[in-house]
Amino acid sequence: MKPNTQEIEHLYEVPDFLHTSSAEYETEQEKEQLKHLDNVTLHIAVTGSTGGGKSSFINAIRGLQPDDVNAAPTGVTEMTMTPMVYTHPTMPNVKLWDLPGTGSPKFKVKKYLKQVKLDTFDFFIIISSERFKENDIMLAKAIKERKKLFYFLRSKIDNDIQAESQRKDFDEQKVLSHIREDCHRNLKDNPNVFLISSFELHKYDFQALIDTLEKQVPAHKRDALVLSLPIYSSRILEKKIETFFKQSWSAAVASGCIAVAPVPGLSIACNAGILLGFFTKCYYAFGLDDESIDKLSVRVNNPSLKSVRSSPLVVAIGQKKLSNKELSALTNKESAVKFAWSMVPVVGSKRTAEMSYSGTLNLLRAGLQDLADTAREVLKAAGLSDVY
Repeated sequence: MKPNTQEIEHLYEVPDFLHTSSAEYETEQEKEQLKHLDNVTLHIAVTGSTGGGKSSFINAIRGLQPDDVNAAPTGVTEMTMTPMVYTHPTMPNVKLWDLPGTGSPKFKVKKYLKQVKLDTFDFFIIISSERFKENDIMLAKAIKERKKLFYFLRSKIDNDIQAESQRKDFDEQKVLSHIREDCHRNLKDNPNVFLISSFELHKYDFQALIDTLEKQVPAHKRDALVLSLPIYSSRILEKKIETFFKQSWSAAVASGCIAVAPVPGLSIACNAGILLGFFTKCYYAFGLDDESIDKLSVRVNNPSLKSVRSSPLVVAIGQKKLSNKELSALTNKESAVKFAWSMVPVVGSKRTAEMSYSGTLNLLRAGLQDLADTAREVLKAAGLSDVY
């Protein structure tokens, strides 16, 4: 479902503070607008019993295969003896922590929470490929007492389905219902239980997990969560597009703040930097880079997906050949004209700020639309446009 532009149109009106005198623009205000875009850090803790699929889940969220560079090591034995942090490959402000397993008979909750530094994390994922153990339940109770969010993930559901499919009376929905009911009984009806396959994120309860996280994770962390997810369905792509539409407002406001600063030439350099940085983030978040396209091609057995990326803007970003002039030419003429007016060498004026905000926002929206349409075409060519 595409973002409803009418619902978010009010975001693109010139903010009230850009109508005030230039004396009100302080350096700290400019910094805050820029900081909002990239400096929200999300820490996700992943723990559970040995062999439960912690590392596979961490790799899946980061869009990596087990043999990719920087992938978390996977195996049937306990690979994690101390907390290990894995940074998201395209969202460095999103960090996933592979924590020591909870399966040891000597497991002590208080010692464990002290060792892993509970307050570091925004929420906990407790994973098991079988029935959750008493240690998992004890850990969840201790986390809850400290007012932290936690979620149980019953992993490797694809293996369970495959095993049960050999039965003559096989019914996938009945199998899933049975596993879900068993989890709830075992966990005393804890509502935050999700059935997942790290290798098929578009199936089972993964989207329900993301929907729940969006509701419960603090508002200023949601964008980082959404933008860090791999493109496993058209639904998550549309969520990313909507998130970038909202972020374009913040980027344009930053442009207005910089334009009013009394430093000749600063607006030209910073506006180009804002545009390029924003489009590059979209490019990787939408899975338009070569590595993401190659993985998708293998997954859907379609080697021609790269040819779908015919947009000049997409090609220029991929080749890292995007200048200030090309940024204007690759979007639309109206936006380019407004952007040119924002470059008029008049500093420190209210009018300069307004023109910079308006011109930059129009270019951001035009480029974003171009990248979004290309990403939709890639999903369509991959046969995933109906996966929601």
